Amino acid sequence: MTELITTPSTTAPAAGPATAPAAGPPTFGLTAFLDPLRVPPVIRSHSWRHRDTITMPMVRTTAHLHSQLPPTALWTYDGHFPGPTIEVRAGHLFRVSWTNRIEGTIPLVAARAPLASAPQNSPGFRNPDGSLPDGVALVDGVADLPAWTVVHLHGAHTGGGNDGWAHNAVLADASQLAEYPNRQQATTLWYHDHAMAVTRFNVHAGLVGVYLVRDDEEDALDLPSGEHEVPLVITDRNLDTDASGALTGQLLYKVPYLTTAAGQVLHLPFTGPFTLVNGRIWPHLDVEARWYRFRVVNASNARTYQLRLVDDETGEALDDAARQIGTDGGLLPAPAPLPEGGLVLAPAERADLLVDFSRLRGRRVRLTNAHPTAAPEPAVMQFRVEDRHRHDRFRLPAELSASYVRLHHGTTVPEDHDHVFVGLVPPGTAGEGHPQLWELQEITDPDRLPAELPAPGIVQLTDPATGRVRTFERVASLFDDTTSVFIDHGRWAVWHFLHLGGPAHPMHVHLSQFQALTRTRFPRDAATGNVTGFDVATGGTTAPLPVPEPGRPLDPQEEGWKDTFLVGPGEWLAIAGRFEGATGNFMYHCHILDHEDEGMMRPFVVMPAEAARFHVHRFGGGHHHGEAADDTRSAARKTA
Repeated sequence: MTELITTPSTTAPAAGPATAPAAGPPTFGLTAFLDPLRVPPVIRSHSWRHRDTITMPMVRTTAHLHSQLPPTALWTYDGHFPGPTIEVRAGHLFRVSWTNRIEGTIPLVAARAPLASAPQNSPGFRNPDGSLPDGVALVDGVADLPAWTVVHLHGAHTGGGNDGWAHNAVLADASQLAEYPNRQQATTLWYHDHAMAVTRFNVHAGLVGVYLVRDDEEDALDLPSGEHEVPLVITDRNLDTDASGALTGQLLYKVPYLTTAAGQVLHLPFTGPFTLVNGRIWPHLDVEARWYRFRVVNASNARTYQLRLVDDETGEALDDAARQIGTDGGLLPAPAPLPEGGLVLAPAERADLLVDFSRLRGRRVRLTNAHPTAAPEPAVMQFRVEDRHRHDRFRLPAELSASYVRLHHGTTVPEDHDHVFVGLVPPGTAGEGHPQLWELQEITDPDRLPAELPAPGIVQLTDPATGRVRTFERVASLFDDTTSVFIDHGRWAVWHFLHLGGPAHPMHVHLSQFQALTRTRFPRDAATGNVTGFDVATGGTTAPLPVPEPGRPLDPQEEGWKDTFLVGPGEWLAIAGRFEGATGNFMYHCHILDHEDEGMMRPFVVMPAEAARFHVHRFGGGHHHGEAADDTRSAARKTA
C-alpha cells in the first residue's frame, strides 16, 4: 500500500513578511522572501509484500509562483510543482503508472532573442506596442507542442524498459508503465520528463519531482527527519510581460543567440532571472534552532549554482554551519564541509546537506548563488531562525557510510574493464551553432590512420600512462547514429570525457552510479578557450594533444557516488562504474537540456555476455565475435 502525507510548508511561527531592500539587485517588481516555502506532499510506500503500485497522473494546473504574480499555467505530476516526493525502501519493488492526462498544448511562450539587445536575464521579449524588436522571433512550432511525455527516474538502477527511453513518450490518455527495483543504497533521486527533442520545454513547464530511497544504514544514523527534513528543488524561470511591462505569470522560454564576426549564429542555453525553490520565487522558511536535513536538487535546465550561506544583514559567510553528507548516489563516508567559495551544483546534481541552525539563532540567513553566471538577483531563498534554545538530541556522526568503497584503478576497479571515449566539442565546430558530443573509437589499424592533420572528426592524444600517441575517430555525433557502445552486464567501464572547448557540461550516464577517478587538463588557447591544437574549422586536432597536466583536485564530495559530473573546458575527466542489475537500451548526455535536445545525447546497450557473443553489429566495443575479435579486444584493453 502507499500512504499520502502532506508536509507543512513551515516549521515554526512566521517571523513576518520581509521587505525588499531599498537598493540592490533587480527583482522586477517582486518582493524577495515574501512567500513561505512550499513543501511537496509525500507518497510513502509501506509495503509488507516488498512491492507497491501507484498511478501518478500528469495534469495541467495553475499555481502562484509568487503571491504578487497572476497564476501560472503548468504541466505537473499530480497537480504539484514540483511533483509529490516519493519515498521507498531499498530492495522494495515499486511500480508506477505514469499516466498522461494533460490537455492542450504546452503552457509557455518561446522566443529567440539576440543576447546583446534582449538579455535572457530580463522578463518579456516584446516592444510596448506588442511588436517584436529587431532580431527577436517566436520559436516556430513550440506553441503547437502537445503533451508528449516519458518519465526518467534519474539515478535509478532499473531496466532499459523502465528508464524513460526518449522515443518512448506517450500522448494524452496513455500511460508509461515502469517498475523500480530500488536495489541501491539510500539516496536522493529525482524524476523528470525525458521526451526526445522537447525535454527542455516539458521540464520547464513543471514536470519534475523528488524520489528518496531509504535503507537501514541511513536509519541507523538517526538523521533529522519529518518536518526537519526538507527537499529543496531549485529551478530558474523567466516570465512574460504585458504592454505596460508588468509580469503576466506566463512562462517565457527566452533563448539567446549571438552572431560572430564571421556571421555564424551561436545558440546559448536558457537561463532565467527568477530563482525558484519548490516552485516559489525567492521563498523563506521559518526554522527551529536545531539541525535540519535538506535534500537539494538542481532541476534547472542549464544554470549552475555555487551555494553559500550568508547572514542576510551583514553578509557574513556562514558556510561552516553546513555539512554535506551525501551526493547523487548516496551517503559520503564522512561529513564534508562545504568547499571554499561554496558548493557547486550543476544541472541534475544533488546534495544531501545538514545545517546546524542552533549556531544561527535569531538570524536571517540567505542561501545565495555565488556562481559567476548567477541571475541578477543571486538570492535563492531565506531561512528565518527562531531566537530560542531547543533541545536537539542529534549529534553529527564522524562516520556516515561504512559500506562506502573508494574506487581505484586495478584494485576496486579490476584490470579487465571497458573504456568509452567521448569528445565534448565547442560550438562553431564544422559550422554547427551549438556544442556537440562525439563518440570516439580508437583506430588501431595503421593503414586507416589519417594522412595529414587536421582531419574531420580525428582526435589524437598522448597516452599519459605509456606516452604513445593514440588516434580516435568520430563514429557518432547524433542520437540516431549507429549505436557504438556495448557493455556486458556486470562489467566495469571507465568513461573518458575529453572537453575540447566551449561551456562546461554536466555529463549524466544512466543505469549506474560512478566515482571520479582522475581530472586532468590540456593547455587552452587564451583567445578562444578551446584546447590548444583543436581546429574548429576542420573539426579535428592539428597534432597529438600533449600528456595532460594535473587538473583541479577532486573535492571530497566528488569522490562520492554520482551519476552526473561537471566537466570544465579543457578537462579530461575519467569516471568508473559497474553496469549491473539491469540490461537494455540506455542513454548518456549533457544535462544542460538545450544541449541534450540539440544532439548531445547518445545511446548505449547493456547485454548479458552470454547473449552478446552472438550479437552482430558494426563495432567491437565490449562485445566480440570469434577469436580474432577476442584478441583485438584483449589487446585494446591492455593498452587502454
